[in-house]
Amino acid sequence: MPAAPHFQSEFLRTFAARGAYYDCSGPAELDAMFAKERVTAYIGFDCTADSLHVGSLVQLMTLRRLQQAGHKPILLMGGGTTKAGDPSGKDETRQLLTTEQIEANKQSILGGIKHLLTFGDGPSDAVLVDNAEWLDKLDYIPFLRDVGRHFSVNRMLSMESVKLRLDREQPLSFLEFNYSIMQAYDFVELYKRYGCKLQSSGSDQWGNVVSGIELGRRMEQAQLFGLTTPLITTASGAKMGKTAAGAVWLNAGRVSPYDYWQFWRNTEDRDVGRFLRLFTDMPETEVARLESLEGAELNDAKKVLATEATAILHGRAAAAAAEETARSAFEDGASAAGLPTITAALPDGILNLAVAAGLAASNSEARKLIANNGLKLNDAAVSDPKQVVDASALNSDGVLKLSSGKKKHVLVKPA
Repeated sequence: MPAAPHFQSEFLRTFAARGAYYDCSGPAELDAMFAKERVTAYIGFDCTADSLHVGSLVQLMTLRRLQQAGHKPILLMGGGTTKAGDPSGKDETRQLLTTEQIEANKQSILGGIKHLLTFGDGPSDAVLVDNAEWLDKLDYIPFLRDVGRHFSVNRMLSMESVKLRLDREQPLSFLEFNYSIMQAYDFVELYKRYGCKLQSSGSDQWGNVVSGIELGRRMEQAQLFGLTTPLITTASGAKMGKTAAGAVWLNAGRVSPYDYWQFWRNTEDRDVGRFLRLFTDMPETEVARLESLEGAELNDAKKVLATEATAILHGRAAAAAAEETARSAFEDGASAAGLPTITAALPDGILNLAVAAGLAASNSEARKLIANNGLKLNDAAVSDPKQVVDASALNSDGVLKLSSGKKKHVLVKPA
């Protein structure tokens, strides 16, 4: 990661101090712009699924930081670019979605993240824009003449997202090949419509960001800027937001507030301070205090991280409820009604229940869990992988509790 310049503007100085800075274009000029004016900046999100995941959270927090510092964020939804598909980081062509699917995904995504920002007509209020507003209306030949002529195929072939496919001899559709042109054109449109001068993104999008900067200079004689954030990995090198159960989604319908809280509670010791800076609004003095804790006290810092990160996404009440559910389940051994719940037909085998509850990926993995005394039924270790669970296992609440180790619990309701 490049060393951050010694910024003078409050936003960039704080942004770098919180560990969110990776690189930027024209650092001195960008710093001067932040020091003298309210900056309008955008980040784009495609609508390929019905929720964003934790991998997008640094970008969402960037928009939040911009607004907190008095600047104007634009949340750009890729209703248009999703129809092409971003080839970045993909080994194969994405499945094409219908316009209706893209719109449904967009509305679902917004339902999970809009409350991170304040939208409105004020000077620093966020603006919600969909790039389908202009991309869907483009005429092919005029677009090629007005925009496409500014792009070198030689340079496009050298972009990492394209090289990856070609080097592996994997197909890259002509539609996907045009993605970087569309993204660059977004920047120009947002500059023309909103005076937007900055695009932020993850560092893997740098090539597309630069294309937008260059297109703005050629088409509008505008000085535009790019600001990138690092791709977050854990201290042990794992990709951020990936667990054994899959991606950590931001929408509560995909990952419950309790499971989201647990994800942050399970942060590695060495990541506590870094994640507090990146993913919460806590002041630096308190972050420094929490990351200096050791031993059992560091677990308290992880609980603070979990509660603060969950409060930002799901609200303070949901975060408090998740924390109390965890305390009840872990410290009191109670069934804790707020735990994730599944429905299953009883009687059923313990292996099937463990898989259905997401505690194991397969029956063989569940057997290993049992062999290592890792699977519990109503807080009692399971020893027989052939055990059949029936209604007699239900507690007074009419449910049973399955646990994997000390940290993962699921309630099972009879169908």
